[in-house]
Amino acid sequence: MQDHNRFVAPGFTASLSGATAGLSETPISEVAMTVFGDPDVVPLWFGESDLVTPDFVRNAAAAGLQGGDTFYTWQRGIPELRRALSAYTERLYRIKCPIERLTVTTGGMQAILLTCQLLLDPGDNIVIVSPIWPNITSATKLVGGVPKYVALDRTPSGGWKLDLQKVFDSVDERTRAIFVNSPGNPTGWTMTTEEQAALLDFARKRGVWIMADEVYARLIYSKRPDGRQVAPSFLELAGPDDPVIVLNSFSKPWAMTGWRLGWLTHPAALGDQFAKLVQINTSGVPAFLQKGAVAALEQGDGFVHEMVERCRAGGELVFQRLSALPKVKIARPDAAFYAFFSVEGVDDTLAFCKTMAKQYKVGLAPGEAFGPGGQGNVRLCFASSAERLSKGLDRIEAAIKAL
Repeated sequence: MQDHNRFVAPGFTASLSGATAGLSETPISEVAMTVFGDPDVVPLWFGESDLVTPDFVRNAAAAGLQGGDTFYTWQRGIPELRRALSAYTERLYRIKCPIERLTVTTGGMQAILLTCQLLLDPGDNIVIVSPIWPNITSATKLVGGVPKYVALDRTPSGGWKLDLQKVFDSVDERTRAIFVNSPGNPTGWTMTTEEQAALLDFARKRGVWIMADEVYARLIYSKRPDGRQVAPSFLELAGPDDPVIVLNSFSKPWAMTGWRLGWLTHPAALGDQFAKLVQINTSGVPAFLQKGAVAALEQGDGFVHEMVERCRAGGELVFQRLSALPKVKIARPDAAFYAFFSVEGVDDTLAFCKTMAKQYKVGLAPGEAFGPGGQGNVRLCFASSAERLSKGLDRIEAAIKAL
């Protein structure tokens, strides 16, 4: 007998999963599809640089491909890559990180989905600090979970801050995890070490997990007193068995968005569980791609430095141009590579971004895509050349002046 609570797609008699059918297209994709394939659009909507992956990474992957690394592989990543990740983590954060705590994934997005599959039963919830890239929302819903949001507060200068007490108050008996993206997409907000320590102490006492998305950890524009240029990490505070799972990706610092390579750092006891989930979902990341990832970790610090400086210059260009417009409220970003700004008189940013794409030929991401706290804002990715950014800013300026 047909379950009438399930979704039946038009033209079909068989039903679909309610969780799948209930997922909506992201507003960013909705904007992009309005001008799909138009070469005249300046694409500043997606979170990627206009740089090609560096030669030393591509050459290493090509050598692996030519060498025959085309078979089924280790579910949690080839030993060579996991050793490189261990050394990289220890060098970056000055902690011990044995390979048993590391699992390679098919991108940061899959790292999020695998962790949701691991932690959530239907009806459980995740407390999510927003505005936030929408993948965590979709992944939570896909496994039957419930997203609960705590929005960052806007400061008078246009920046962002977190009220930790709001996070604590949002945790209930069905909360399984707290999701924090720092440095944040789309805001560039970065959690302090003191805030991380307070949240970790709370998570220990309440028995909930911290899901820490640290994809933008290297893309920060200030240095520590010891000269390291990396955002504070929960890995520097958590013990090896603490309830912390850190999600990471090769996409942003090494210009590898199309490679779909990420990794998880987690308590060693979860390794077998993640191995099962990888086997079910993908069976593992292609080995020849992992060879490229090894090269990124071992040879890529110079490229990361260049990426940071490129984004610093891009962010300053965008800030100077947009802050000069009386209708724009914008803060100079401290990390990541996005400007998240509001325009006086623009409340429906989805409609605004569609107009920008169709009439002014520049691609921006609407704030509605990023959940509570994002409404009324627009995201611009500035990880591009000055030439591309200037072209896009000329069009944005013309559009805003015409409002």
